[in-house]
Amino acid sequence: MYFGADLLAPNPGLVIWLTVVFLTLLLLMRRFAWGPITSALKTREETIADSLGRAEAALAESRRLQESNQQARREAEQEAQRLMRQARDEADQLRETELQRVRQEIADLRAQAQEQIERDKDNALQALRSEVADLAIQAAERILREQLDADQNRKLVARFMDDFAAGAQRGRTYRA
Repeated sequence: MYFGADLLAPNPGLVIWLTVVFLTLLLLMRRFAWGPITSALKTREETIADSLGRAEAALAESRRLQESNQQARREAEQEAQRLMRQARDEADQLRETELQRVRQEIADLRAQAQEQIERDKDNALQALRSEVADLAIQAAERILREQLDADQNRKLVARFMDDFAAGAQRGRTYRA
């Protein structure tokens, strides 16, 4: 016997029982499975929608914070640039003030040095005048002591001047 043909042949009893089992299974599934499944799917859908809403809100907040941070960074950069300009200006002003002070000190020192040079020059001229006066008096004393003639006077003055020049080179003054 060949069983392959029986499987494909319609059997009304089998069809009825399959239909009854299928409908019973469908009713049981609807009552005990579809309700909880659809309820779980609905809850899951609501959870996903809520999560998406929170994610969009978080994204919007993140964008707002990012924009706020960028604005704060721009303001901080501007403030830093302003402070750097201010510091540079203050440094320039301080340098200029110090430069003026140093120039004034140099001018004061130059004036003091010039005054000292003038005083030293006046003292040296006074000392030279005094020395020349002493030399003239000494020369006159010699001339008067020797009472020589004009030719001897000239020789005496020349010798005196030679002695004076030699003494000046050695740093001494001539004494009669």
